[in-house]
Amino acid sequence: MNFIRIKIPGDSKAEEKFKQAAEAYEVLSDADKKAKYDRFGHQAFEGGSGSGFGGFGGGGMNMDDIFSQFGDIFGGGGFGGFGGGRRAQTKGSNLRIRVKLTLEEIANGVEKKIKVKRKKVAKGTTYKTCATCNGSGQVTRIQNTILGRMQTSAPCNSCSGSGQTIDKKPSNADVHGMLQTEETVSIKIPAGVVEGMQLKVSGKGNEAPGNSISGDLLVAIEELPHATLQREGDNLHHDLYISFSDAVLGTSKEIDTVNGKVRIKIEQGVQSGKILRLRNKGIPSINNYGSGDLLVHINVWTPKTLNKEQKEFFKKMSDNYNFQPNPEKGEKSFFEKVKDMFS
Repeated sequence: MNFIRIKIPGDSKAEEKFKQAAEAYEVLSDADKKAKYDRFGHQAFEGGSGSGFGGFGGGGMNMDDIFSQFGDIFGGGGFGGFGGGRRAQTKGSNLRIRVKLTLEEIANGVEKKIKVKRKKVAKGTTYKTCATCNGSGQVTRIQNTILGRMQTSAPCNSCSGSGQTIDKKPSNADVHGMLQTEETVSIKIPAGVVEGMQLKVSGKGNEAPGNSISGDLLVAIEELPHATLQREGDNLHHDLYISFSDAVLGTSKEIDTVNGKVRIKIEQGVQSGKILRLRNKGIPSINNYGSGDLLVHINVWTPKTLNKEQKEFFKKMSDNYNFQPNPEKGEKSFFEKVKDMFS
């Protein structure tokens, strides 16, 4: 069989589609090639010099998928004899929910049990073969074109492409034989998810009438604020305020992490703005690249009110050498510290 090549001005994509169709037909008309395709699919022709379906093979498409690409040229759903006989399996609608997670749950991963309202086929509902499309899910038509007689197909309006219509249903079901139910769904959330990320639980959306497949449950992640920690990517930040005397004498402080509290040592003479890095105390990477760090920002609290005795003390110390600003040569500037945070 020879395909008639049509030149459509300004439409190189249409021209390419005809070429791909010709290559696909070559496989269908060759018994050996068709046997390979039936056994191995498009992978049987990858990497060789034979028919590669013009780029369709690499996408995991079968023959029906290839010919379904030409509906926009011929005004229908495919070529008769190839895509027209396949019944499209309908799918139920997806459901969307939001799940709120603490920073600890995000850092360690968690399994949540959520009550979900979803439509299911009511018990006692039966279906019969659609009389309009005889169960194929599609209706076909013959159309005369410049190429000759073309057969095209489209989803059946009577059964919405499922190939089945209601036979019997209980009184509490809707017109499609569906019933609203409540189900507890277990959702496994991996460590490292981020705000706005969407997870999919396959098959836990609404069911569809007849011999169909369920939709999916789409879970949007919402991150709850933490009392003392702020997240930035996989790193965490903690603002630690210490007294002037603690900064002078040194101390130890207990701080929060996503895995409990830890005690850190503050060296004497610490300067306000110093950043202590606790490695691998942040959030695990969702891509398994390790964990971020916990960055502790030291803030020396300067007293706003002093009594007479305290004021006298600081007046005496104002000219003291040890109280004069004397940054070390190795002391990093504020901008250098910020740069280190992201290195």
